[in-house]
Amino acid sequence: MDVLRTPDDRFANLADFPYQPDYTEIIDADGTTLRIHCVDSGPADAPAVLLMHGEPSWSYLYRHIIAALVARGHRVVAPDLIGFGRSDKPAAQADYTYERHVNWMSDWLMARRLGEISLFCQDWGGLIGLRLVAAFPERFRQAVVANTGLPTGAGSSAGFDQWLQFSQNVPVFPVGEIVNMGSSRALSAAEKAAYDAPFPDETYKAGARRFPALVPITPQHASVDANKAAWKVLEAFEKPFLTAFSDGDAITKGGEKVFQERVPGARGQPHVTLHGGHFLQEDCPSEIADLMDRFIRDNH
Repeated sequence: MDVLRTPDDRFANLADFPYQPDYTEIIDADGTTLRIHCVDSGPADAPAVLLMHGEPSWSYLYRHIIAALVARGHRVVAPDLIGFGRSDKPAAQADYTYERHVNWMSDWLMARRLGEISLFCQDWGGLIGLRLVAAFPERFRQAVVANTGLPTGAGSSAGFDQWLQFSQNVPVFPVGEIVNMGSSRALSAAEKAAYDAPFPDETYKAGARRFPALVPITPQHASVDANKAAWKVLEAFEKPFLTAFSDGDAITKGGEKVFQERVPGARGQPHVTLHGGHFLQEDCPSEIADLMDRFIRDNH
């Protein structure tokens, strides 16, 4: 596997992101060593609040939420998925599969020895994060899902179909502008530059381009059976499970209902609808931090 690594100077002086890099090495099944980056801030011996990003963002998406939760005494861990942020980036789209992503992050989770986890996940952070919950339910104390899903071969939308077509065919994949377009507020030039920072040129974007094509929206997609198996675990998951979808995301609108109906831990929870677009972390970070802090304390 040919692996690219974004030069460190691309991450110098990013707006509102003072965190020092923290790396964990894992070994892929083909023997390739891969480096996964995360922000790990707050008391090292405290239970982890795990914040998982999706496409095409990175842990920068959670910068304000990290700061707010750490200020309230929480340990916050925000990894960059392989292909994103400061993590390594396999160069070929064929190197990326849904199951590889799950395996990579499973190995990372075990290497970091995280436990008593409170999860917040959005977009592909949910498609992967919920697979981690299903694989290691004993390590998770509670979960909050936002603008995400766990598809099993059906359920595409016109909005997603347009996104899939765009992502596979646009000559230059405009990462910062994609996050801007998916947020209700207008990002600053510095913020958009921070989302572009992991990708010096198009060769670094294989993972970002590949993600939309991996969503299992048809029965023929790989990982349909694996997601169905994960749902069986979630349908027995009785720990607190909260939905916090936004009111302005056409792609995942209404997606909270399946979790509320199928996950036992979601019953009777104070589910909320937050204001924002697909990247609600950019639109309502204070509300998300308040929600996570309250949800963790109420279920301690």
